[in-house]
Amino acid sequence: MSNASTYQGSCFCGAVQFTVTGEPVAMGYCHCESCRHWSAGPVNAFTLWQPDAVQVTQGADNIGTYHKTENSYRKWCKTCGGHLFSEHPGLGFTDVYAAVIPALNYQPAVHVNYRETVLRIKDGLPKMQDFPAEMGGSGVILPE
Repeated sequence: MSNASTYQGSCFCGAVQFTVTGEPVAMGYCHCESCRHWSAGPVNAFTLWQPDAVQVTQGADNIGTYHKTENSYRKWCKTCGGHLFSEHPGLGFTDVYAAVIPALNYQPAVHVNYRETVLRIKDGLPKMQDFPAEMGGSGVILPE
């Protein structure tokens, strides 16, 4: 029997529902232009999960997909347009937007793609120029 936590998530209207099980691999904020445009906000709060931790429990046929590049397959509800998650096959993770998992204790640890920021945030967290080196980035940390 597993002691892993399971969190419920859904789109804006509830037509698509899903669970995430366990704990995220990472949590933080992305400042890249793509995430800003997709989220219609100055920053995107992310939670990265192993793909098999994310299970659609209702409305799978109601999920739309868009990929501008092969790096990200962004998923949304075809009924309400509510964003759900992005699959990142090259990284091997699924990014479930923090806002759609209300019971998760969101604890960001890093800002990524901070060189592209349009909203300076002074919160004491590391500000990565792009991504950590282990994820294919430069690993450069920028001053707050």
